[in-house]
Amino acid sequence: MIARPTLLRAFIAIMYAHWEGHVRHCATKYFQYIALRKRPYTQLQTQFYLNSFIVRLDAFFRSRAGVEEKCRFMEDVLSSKDKRFAWINPDLIDTKSNLNTDVLRDLCRICGIPFAEFQKEERFINELLLGRRNKIAHGEEIYPGESEIDSLVDRLVNIMRLFRNLLENKVYDLSYLVESEVPRVS
Repeated sequence: MIARPTLLRAFIAIMYAHWEGHVRHCATKYFQYIALRKRPYTQLQTQFYLNSFIVRLDAFFRSRAGVEEKCRFMEDVLSSKDKRFAWINPDLIDTKSNLNTDVLRDLCRICGIPFAEFQKEERFINELLLGRRNKIAHGEEIYPGESEIDSLVDRLVNIMRLFRNLLENKVYDLSYLVESEVPRVS
């Protein structure tokens, strides 16, 4: 019977890994789908344009760029609006190997979906899923009860479905486009 508690601990780690992988996969596929359409940034929600500079901006602020480099960067920002969205930097879809609600909030912003939908699950994500996973991974003696596994799975699957559905809905209703680009149905 020593295997059962060990398996329950492993199950928590696997649940977390599934959660993190699912969010990364869904976000990546969402951006790949839109990138294949090769629409100009002017036809897409502003967040797509902002995303195109976030990783560069982060690296830019960590460097000691001179005035010339700063000016080139700003010229690129100002002149890129008519370019087409054809690629998302994978560094932008970073779960930081610690997908808590702060990281999820950032990913929701990057994807243009509301984080508010996940707020009621903050404690579950941060404490019951990630917190336990971290404690188990760092050797603490945490043993989830068999009786709680089904409810943990149900909650996690619902949160994962929610993330996927929010992205799928943006595709189906074309809400990734600026309003003037959404075809009118008469």
